[in-house]
Amino acid sequence: MPLLSQEHVDAVRITAPEQIRDAAQALCQIAAEYGMRVAPAHDIADKRTPVDADGNILADDVFGWTDHERVWWRNSKLALDSPLTTACRFESQPFWVNEGGFRTREPNIYLDAIDLANFEQRAMTKAAIVVPVHLPFGKIGAVSFDPMDQDKTDLTEEFTLLGDAFGLYARTFIATYVQVMGTHQALPPESRLSKREVECLRWAAIGKTDMEISMIMSRSRATVRFHIHNAATKLNAVNRSQTVFKAAQLGYISLVK
Repeated sequence: MPLLSQEHVDAVRITAPEQIRDAAQALCQIAAEYGMRVAPAHDIADKRTPVDADGNILADDVFGWTDHERVWWRNSKLALDSPLTTACRFESQPFWVNEGGFRTREPNIYLDAIDLANFEQRAMTKAAIVVPVHLPFGKIGAVSFDPMDQDKTDLTEEFTLLGDAFGLYARTFIATYVQVMGTHQALPPESRLSKREVECLRWAAIGKTDMEISMIMSRSRATVRFHIHNAATKLNAVNRSQTVFKAAQLGYISLVK
């Protein structure tokens, strides 16, 4: 079977909890055919790692990361200290990395600024192909593909051949896992904001007060408060700051000046 195929995509897609284990095994097998091991994370801010329908840790039970190795999912400092997870906050496309730096299809100046000191200890690998998975509501997942040959440090050829395909399979697996295993909906279904609500939140996001927004928009202060309150209700937010943050997560406004 070719590396990139619809059959592979379907094999790693999850539509029900009981399919998680089979999808994980499919992803594991695809990677193994090319001499790689899989290290999945559905949320880089959380040291917990994907589990099957019975709660078994897939990293150990399927992907083969055993207790005698450095079990990365139990490292509470990984989310903040690993250069791999740090890079996933600044890059959305697959990349490969070793102690010599990050390699991407297109240049990314933010990756160049990441500290790679003590790379192997902090990344828990000498080299890896990494797929960031940016999900709804600001969550970031990631899948690291590490060479089975633990002394291999140059993944140039592997990245050229496998990067795009691994990217598709990793995103499919993590995105569908999160959708199936989500314990609650982060936002109510009817959360579409109006034009006025978005306009008010855009000004609020850059620090304008209700009075300042009312003068800018030529509306009363009460009207501005009304629109921001309505937006908060729609987004299930508890205060002004969370309303702005959730609106940014959904793409209504930008927090970048």
